[in-house]
Amino acid sequence: METVPAPGSVGDRAIRSTRRARRWGSWYVAEHRFRVMRSYAQTVTVTAIGNPIIYLYAMGVGLATLVDANLGADAVNGVSYLAFVAPALLCSAAIAVAGEEFTYPIMLGFKWNPVFFGMNSSPIQPGQIINGMVISVFVRMFLTCAVYFAFMLVFGAVPSAAGFLAVFVAVLTGLGFGALLMAYTATLTEDTGQLAMVMRFIVLPMTLFSGTFFPLSVLPVWLQWIGWISPLWHGTELARVFSYGASEPIWLSVLHVLYLSVLLALGWTWARRITARRLNK
Repeated sequence: METVPAPGSVGDRAIRSTRRARRWGSWYVAEHRFRVMRSYAQTVTVTAIGNPIIYLYAMGVGLATLVDANLGADAVNGVSYLAFVAPALLCSAAIAVAGEEFTYPIMLGFKWNPVFFGMNSSPIQPGQIINGMVISVFVRMFLTCAVYFAFMLVFGAVPSAAGFLAVFVAVLTGLGFGALLMAYTATLTEDTGQLAMVMRFIVLPMTLFSGTFFPLSVLPVWLQWIGWISPLWHGTELARVFSYGASEPIWLSVLHVLYLSVLLALGWTWARRITARRLNK
């Protein structure tokens, strides 16, 4: 006959603790990441505030002055260059957060400071570890994009009343790309420069050829495919719809959402499976 621990006993407290960990494990992992982020909170804060000021001023005000002076105040998609480029910069900020939080912190948890193995030794499951990572990155990404959007308002770069929805589009863009990056990083057992190569040969070309600084249509057809498969292009185009009412068919807007959602689901699922396989060897 199974013995039930007396209420308040050591065994009873252990069982309750196990149940809480199995139920709230994802949030425990997220809390751990928040505590780690506190160690570089100054960098996070300065980046979140400094980047929009620098980029919006340099690209949106400095370059926009030249573009508008030569092509007119509404020469790019019927709006000023500042209004055109700002949603792309917003989505790029989300991609930047994904590049920071879904790469080396994942390597850290598996190899350099293998806390993932310690977490897996507790009742927390491998899938919850990945869930917690995603939750923590979502919070940082949302706050970063919200601050970026606030500066867009200050610079007068959001003509549409529905512009605030661009923040959610940017977060979906960052998570869609970041989930795949997280899954890839989870496969790495050694850092021999793979992540630096990703930044150089995937993130940089994606930024340049995704209609970020100029419409994708001005590129040769043989280069436009880079934008079509890029999460940044899909996010930027959708953000422009909300930010200044860019004209596009409704089916294309739906396609943007579906594409980014599929990337997020695939990367998230892939990362969970890889993590379970590595931790449960």
